[in-house]
Amino acid sequence: MDYKQLVADTLAPALADSLSVTDIYQKIERPKDSAKGDYAFPAFTLAKIFKKAPQQIAADIVDQIDTTQFDKVEVAGPYVNFFLDKANFSADILTQVLTEGADYGQNENGNNGNVPIDMSSPNIAKPISMGHLRSTVIGNSIAEILKKNGYNPIKDNHLGDWGTQFGKLITAYLKWGNEEDVKKDPISNLVKYYVKFHKEDVEHPELDDEAREWFKKLEDGDEEAHHLWAWFREESLKAFNAIYDKLGVKFDTYNGEAFYNDKMQAVVDELKAKDLLHESQGAQVVDLSKYDLNPALILKSDGASLYITRDIATAVYRDKTYHPAMNLYVVGSEQMYYFKQLKAVLTEMGLASAKDLHHIPFGLITVDGKKLSTRSGRIILLDEVLDDSIEMAKKQIAEKNPDLPNKDEVAKQVGVGAIIFGDLKNERMNSIDFNLADQLKFEGETGPYVQYAHARAESILRKASDVTIPETGAKLSDPEAWETVKALADFPDTVVTALKEFEPSDIAKYSIRLAKAFNKYYAHSKILADDAEKPARLALVKSVSTVLKEALRLLGVEAPNEM
Repeated sequence: MDYKQLVADTLAPALADSLSVTDIYQKIERPKDSAKGDYAFPAFTLAKIFKKAPQQIAADIVDQIDTTQFDKVEVAGPYVNFFLDKANFSADILTQVLTEGADYGQNENGNNGNVPIDMSSPNIAKPISMGHLRSTVIGNSIAEILKKNGYNPIKDNHLGDWGTQFGKLITAYLKWGNEEDVKKDPISNLVKYYVKFHKEDVEHPELDDEAREWFKKLEDGDEEAHHLWAWFREESLKAFNAIYDKLGVKFDTYNGEAFYNDKMQAVVDELKAKDLLHESQGAQVVDLSKYDLNPALILKSDGASLYITRDIATAVYRDKTYHPAMNLYVVGSEQMYYFKQLKAVLTEMGLASAKDLHHIPFGLITVDGKKLSTRSGRIILLDEVLDDSIEMAKKQIAEKNPDLPNKDEVAKQVGVGAIIFGDLKNERMNSIDFNLADQLKFEGETGPYVQYAHARAESILRKASDVTIPETGAKLSDPEAWETVKALADFPDTVVTALKEFEPSDIAKYSIRLAKAFNKYYAHSKILADDAEKPARLALVKSVSTVLKEALRLLGVEAPNEM
């Protein structure tokens, strides 16, 4: 049963002349303090309509409604507070979770619509650093949340495998590199060449001219340029995939910028045909003044393409291939203006999916307050951080539970999960100053804390008899059980809200809240005591285990059964 809807329907007869049931439903709140009820209706929103004091309106409402389906209904100042029938509500929620299992919270709102997600997108010949973590894990979580809401996500690792940086890299390799070194340690050496280029070009600006020439050769199909590019790409992907495997992230396509190289001319032709392309100082631009935006530069004066040229071709390809319900770009907040320009150009072109293009920005990740940069040589490798986290988790497990089976696998689940959760518990627009030790703590708002709550629930269930669906009206007398049941009931709404805001932190914060409620319940209740409430208590524990595991899965975090 939708109990919020029950509250709205109960209020409807008293407010029929003023508000629709839908309006009433939207105004209903959940009090933070359970002593003030489980649902509350704010009567002060009606003061102008009824021309009465809100407290009087609330009292009048209670006099007119049927309260028999609730434990009690009270007036508290300007609020009408509803207290649910705990026994029936608990039985309903636990029955639903146990019946639906991992499908609890699933909805079909998306009607299986395709949603390409542009995410991760590292540059070829550069390492995956901590700077790539956010796009990767935020995009992966949003994909899982999309599935939970009935969409078909298409995770697209739009590799940075084209652009002027390859002219710089080829120039650097030919001047200072050798094949043997690259074969031994491709990423490290290619980065070394790239960093050296940017140090040398300060005093030797002619290097930039050479780099532009090599990129133009690459675009024109020069054999040597293409051979080096393909080699750099192949070696990079091997290194990338090893890290993605560790993170548990998979992609549906790796169509990088190079894939769209032969599709850009059609875009340029279409822009010309629609009289959208204009010359400006020798370059080709699209005027976006009607959107209060600067012109979008499509082709440089030498005819070379830019990021936006390829991104337009990408959007057109996705539009024709997937007919997307939405088109998502999980890219840092520093690119917000750029995506406004991209969306404006696509809108001018009349692209069907342009209106549903969403840039999903996020804040920076810093270490000791400093921004990470490949160009300056300030890189913290994600692979090394993951390994360090796994090793720290191993040490903690050895201290807390040395006889744990599969301790290496659990250490990986905890170590990797701590980093992913540590990122996603933050609202994505907030910047994060990374601290590994803090994220690995088993106390506080961390991934290991939530994982341990799940493992604790599983430990109880291993000691118990079979879990059965509680009978209607099954009673759970301890007050901590009620807070846990209410938290379980909030999961389906949290799934919807997380997608509406493209905000995985909603799921992470929910999992922390449920874990805290359960741990408090565990501390105050003799769950395995043989009495009349034992079946209901075990049903609650099983429900918590099920929902915590599912919430963690939506974040891309595994839930060990033992820790």
